[in-house]
Amino acid sequence: MDLSIIINEALEVLKQGGVILYPTDTVWGIGCDACNEDAVRKVFALKRRSGAKSLVLLASDLDMVARYVNRIPPMAIDLVEVNDAPMTLIYPGAAVQTGQAGRAALAPSVVAEDGSVGIRIPRVAAAAEDDRPVSAGAIFCNKLIFKLHRPLVSTSANISGEPAPSVFGEISDEIRNGADYVVPAAASGIFGQAAVRFDDTASGRASQIIKLGLDGEVEIIRE
Repeated sequence: MDLSIIINEALEVLKQGGVILYPTDTVWGIGCDACNEDAVRKVFALKRRSGAKSLVLLASDLDMVARYVNRIPPMAIDLVEVNDAPMTLIYPGAAVQTGQAGRAALAPSVVAEDGSVGIRIPRVAAAAEDDRPVSAGAIFCNKLIFKLHRPLVSTSANISGEPAPSVFGEISDEIRNGADYVVPAAASGIFGQAAVRFDDTASGRASQIIKLGLDGEVEIIRE
């Protein structure tokens, strides 16, 4: 199936408040529009996960991140520039919906109790000296998020407490049937017109998580 068709179909589902099952740069994930509180609650329900837990988001670039956090610590810019592997940064001071119009804001349920939010920018280009393949899932996410114009919720495609699926075949029927749209495991048009299986270039591992403070504090949550 052609990538452009898949992206457009997934985009329409997201705009309507639906939940998608899709490939990321790490594992297969469940996602929705991160600014739609009703859609976020659907994700929690599908995973049977407590709404008290925050969610990781995916953004297309730092410009998008800047629209949804009150301030980007300088360290974040440095980390994004040198990032050569999946890395989620926890930013202090997320912009959360309060009922006031005029500013982009996140659904309350994606934000942690301390007001922070975890956001990852999928790596879509390899450095000149890096011979590792770029994740097809990362490219898919970047293109989809760019068209959505909003961050995308990204949580592993499993029931809470069960192992995260490294490949499509490990996703349970409950998760597949509960999603409003399922991205097929293979697509064409990602690298030229060659068919690509999303499983082939995903790391299959969770991302590193680093929490940042406004005064230069750095805490490694997961290596």
